[in-house]
Amino acid sequence: MKTTTQKATSTTGPGTGDGVLVEPAWLEARLGDPAVRVVEVDVSRAAYEQGHIDGAVLWNVYADLKDADYRLADAAAVAQLFSRSGISPGSTVVFCGYAPALGFWLMKLYGHADARILDCSRDTWQAGGRPWSSTPAQPAAADYVLPGQDERVRADHAAVRAATGDPDTTILDVRTREEYLGERFWPSGAMEPGGRAGHVPSAAHQPVDDLYDDRGAFRPAADLRQVFPRTGDGEVITYCTIGGRASTAWFVLTYLLGRDHVRVYDGSWAEWGRMTGTPVEQGHQPSS
Repeated sequence: MKTTTQKATSTTGPGTGDGVLVEPAWLEARLGDPAVRVVEVDVSRAAYEQGHIDGAVLWNVYADLKDADYRLADAAAVAQLFSRSGISPGSTVVFCGYAPALGFWLMKLYGHADARILDCSRDTWQAGGRPWSSTPAQPAAADYVLPGQDERVRADHAAVRAATGDPDTTILDVRTREEYLGERFWPSGAMEPGGRAGHVPSAAHQPVDDLYDDRGAFRPAADLRQVFPRTGDGEVITYCTIGGRASTAWFVLTYLLGRDHVRVYDGSWAEWGRMTGTPVEQGHQPSS
């Protein structure tokens, strides 16, 4: 299922074999293909409304992918999201924007065969003079009956708690140093009323700050391996604040570096730090 090269192979859909990372020219040539859907994933509507890839729909992380407690939206809501986005089981879905890996992860959680990520930033796409629009896309609704979740890619808070202190599992905190140390709850620097800042006990700290080049494309596999030197040989569970950075780490480890047994704790700190009774550590990273 995975490869150790940067261009991992998808299984079905237009351009089969082109890989889970697609170049701007590849996508531009297929924008008119009804079998290809483009989804921009962000935490607000602001950037999308200013401009986006022509034909792209928006998935707002807080409004579309999370419930009021920052937990993953239920299956009925996800099925409705896929449908209104024009996505059917046979669609090739290309993700872009602020958190494309979170959208990609969601598709894989429900077993979608052909999901991909655009291998450049919004700025690079726009600067290249490629199709750009400020008009919200309104694709025709599609039918999507969700299968069960693939639990091989997801860890809930109980799984994380059980993995705490397990020498065969690396719990990987990919937030900033300030978040990990407990100096802030949210990446913006804000605290959460009733929430606790810090990290999961025994979690290793590895910020995902150096994954992209100046085009917004993923760096070569040799460079990416240097970002994740502490993941060991066993299972890895990634977490961040709401799941975006954790999904990016999962994507890199699984699809670009060929690791098996990597899961995302999608509730991440927004859930853990707000739950009563979850253990929280603050301060320096435990020695390895």
